[in-house]
Order: sequence, then C-alpha cells, then structure tokens
Amino acid sequence: MTLPIHQYFPDAGQLILGTMHLGGGWNSNPVSGQDIDQAFDLVSRAIESGINVIDMADIYTFGKSEQTIGELFKRERSLRHHLILQSKVGIKLTPTFDVKQYDLSGDWISSSVNASIKRLHDNNLDILFLHRPDPLMQLDDTANALLKLHEQGKFEYLAVSNMHAGQIAWLQSALNIPIIANQLEMSLASSDFVEDGITTNMAQNAQNGFPRGTLEYCHQAGVQLQAWGAMAQGLYSSEGEHDDKNVMATRALVAKYAEEFGVDANAIVLAWLMQHPSNIQPVLGTTNPERLALATKALDVKLTREQWYLLFETRRGIEVP
Repeated sequence: MTLPIHQYFPDAGQLILGTMHLGGGWNSNPVSGQDIDQAFDLVSRAIESGINVIDMADIYTFGKSEQTIGELFKRERSLRHHLILQSKVGIKLTPTFDVKQYDLSGDWISSSVNASIKRLHDNNLDILFLHRPDPLMQLDDTANALLKLHEQGKFEYLAVSNMHAGQIAWLQSALNIPIIANQLEMSLASSDFVEDGITTNMAQNAQNGFPRGTLEYCHQAGVQLQAWGAMAQGLYSSEGEHDDKNVMATRALVAKYAEEFGVDANAIVLAWLMQHPSNIQPVLGTTNPERLALATKALDVKLTREQWYLLFETRRGIEVP
C-alpha cells in the first residue's frame, strides 16, 4: 500500500511505535538501566515486525521517553539507522509551569527542538511535529523559527498534530517546507472521522468532534494521516463487563472476527481503522513487545465491506443513516 509519507520516506511502514510510556512512568524517577532494556526489547521487536517509525514528544514522561531512546542509541547506535524519528513540541505542563499551556512561539519551538535532539544524542529529527494548535501563535514568528531550524538541519520535514484543515493551510502559507503529516485521534471508538462524512447535511453533524473537511484536505494536500489512540486504549480487546451495552456488543463482535481471522482482538480494531482509504498510520502505544507483535497481524486482515460496516454500526449503536 502506498502512503502519502512514502513520497518523503519510501520505506516507512504503515504502523508506528509510540513511546508515550517509556522511561519509567510520569514521575521524577531517573531513567534506569531497566528502562533502557525495555526500550531495546520494544524497538528491536518493532524493527523485526517491520515497524520503523518511532513517535515521541518532548513531554512524554516529562522528557524521559526521549532520554530513554537517546540512551538506547548510545548503547546500540546501529538501531538509529533503521528508524525514522518523529517528535513533537509545543506543550508546557504543570507543575514546571504555573498553568498547562500550548506554546508555538519561535523561542519555545527552538529551545524545545534543541532539547529534544540533546536528549536523543542525535543531530536532528526526521519529522518535527507541532503538538497542539496555539491560539496565541504569531504566524510569522513561528514560521521564521521553523525555517531557521530547518536551515540549520535540526529537522528534515514538518508535521502537525490535532490541527484542522484551515490551521494546516494557514501555517503552510507562511512556509516553503511541506507539512507532510497530521496526527489526530482516530479509532473504532473515536470514529467521528467517519461520522463527519456520512452525517453531512444532518443536525447530528453539529455534535461531531472531528474537524469538518480535514480528511479530504489531507487527501488533496498529500498530508499523511496518523492516528493516536488507534487501539482505543484496549476498550474492545478488554475482558469483563462494561456499563455501555454498545461497548459490550462491539467487544463480542471484535472477538468473533479475531477468532475467525486467527488474530488478536487489537488486530481487528486496527484493521478496521486501516481499511479506510485515507491510508492511516496507527500509532501503537504499547510497551509490551509481544502485544506489539500481535498487533502487527492487523496488516494481514482484510475485512469484508459487511464486516467493516457491522463493526461501525455496532459501535455507534444504530445503523448508518
């Protein structure tokens, strides 16, 4: 399958390894040898499974996630040559700052990118993501900083996260660097990206959380869609009762298809997402190498149109309009 990102990275796989929980947790404990060992096992299994894109952010486990990957590269430098590294900047967290905020000012982007590269013990990022839209962003200031960092070789390509079509187009208007990806929450649970298309001209579309027209804009502009929360935080692969009857019904259907295809339940959830013609790249946030390997079996699953729609209908609780 050809992905939009293949224009820039021909060998990029469709699945992405997420690192949100690497580094020993969201606490002040220092990165340990055990954390680096865990990263080695996970990254090695990812590469063996055909996953060569690693997704990071400067805030993940308060910077320890990037630090762990950096220490891994110090130990096993050859791993870096197999990987496409992407990381995000633009969020400030409490208690380091008085109030949680988004900051896409030129100064903050520059300092954050340099800090990420230092933690990673590397020279640059393959893809730099702007993590969240900043309502106080000054376009020229942000663009000038990005252009300078690009000229300095600090990153190769630019991407965004959680932005709608208008925000991407506005940012792109000030840059000669192509914006090559947009990372959004998309999954069987967060399926408003499908609802946006099928409830057009209906009152219920006003309650849709997915930014209208963004899917189509990304298609036309050659912007790769990446999905965070792609496995729906295990909602449909979990066991036990749930107080939502639609969740229980969807779990049962996912389990049925998993048995029929001989795969893990998460593989069915991912296969549903990837069957959408947008050629979505799911980010897999697991730190368990075995679970990661099982999830990659989604690449071998081809749902029928009826199976795909039945999963969607069961998840939403009513048939499509």
